[in-house]
Amino acid sequence: MWIVRIALDRPYTFVVMALAIILMTPVSVLRTPVDIFPQINIPVIGVVYNYGGLAPQEMERRITTAAERAMSTIVGDIEHIESQTYPGTAVLKIFLQPHASAQTAMAQVTAVGQAILRQMPPGAIPPLIVYYSASTIPVLQLGMTSETMSEQQLFDLGNNFIRTQLSTVSGAAAPFPFGGKQRLVSVDLNPDAMQAKGLTPNDVVVAMNAQNLVLPSGTAKLGTLEYAVELNGSPQSLAGLNDLPIRTVNGSTTYMRDVANILGMIDDLRGGGQWLTT
Repeated sequence: MWIVRIALDRPYTFVVMALAIILMTPVSVLRTPVDIFPQINIPVIGVVYNYGGLAPQEMERRITTAAERAMSTIVGDIEHIESQTYPGTAVLKIFLQPHASAQTAMAQVTAVGQAILRQMPPGAIPPLIVYYSASTIPVLQLGMTSETMSEQQLFDLGNNFIRTQLSTVSGAAAPFPFGGKQRLVSVDLNPDAMQAKGLTPNDVVVAMNAQNLVLPSGTAKLGTLEYAVELNGSPQSLAGLNDLPIRTVNGSTTYMRDVANILGMIDDLRGGGQWLTT
């Protein structure tokens, strides 16, 4: 009751206080930080493995299971692990305890990701590791479409141009584009021709890896001029892959074109796409 008594004794003071509160309300509203959800400290580490050509079942058996087993053993302060397996891709989400050190967990995940490569299929590459919070939600989703550009060109535009510009925004984390098609070259093997030549699919893979190389070069000085020398370790065009030798027996050489058809998706000058078969 005492505050009511003071208000009755000094009415002008309370009127001035009420006016001051009304005037300060817009300033307080504009300066108050606003968020959709409160800040929740649930650190998460995302690990993405890529190995093209493996079915989801093989990815789960050969990559996802090995990664889960190793990380649950080595990485400390794990609350639980979630994983999703797609064709050629394995995504692991490692949820940490609220008090866990994110820097220590990142270092442990990176070390384990490098160590278990020996247990994975040949040619496996280190994973992509991303740290984020479970309370993080996307604030912008961008979809790209075009009537003149192919899916390969849209993917290149989103990954190499738009994504790099968004990454410079303070506080923004732009992931890799989802969907589209990446440029690729497929080698379609002919089983009957390989059997006739006494070859296996592994022989074709070994020949492709051994002879399609990017090799360092140098220069050659001829008189007063110096020329750049390029080595022919990598074909200049898709058709050049057909001339790669696979095996030579008794003077007879088997080339790639004898046992395989090479398919590649390229972009023409009009922005569309077409398949080339050689």
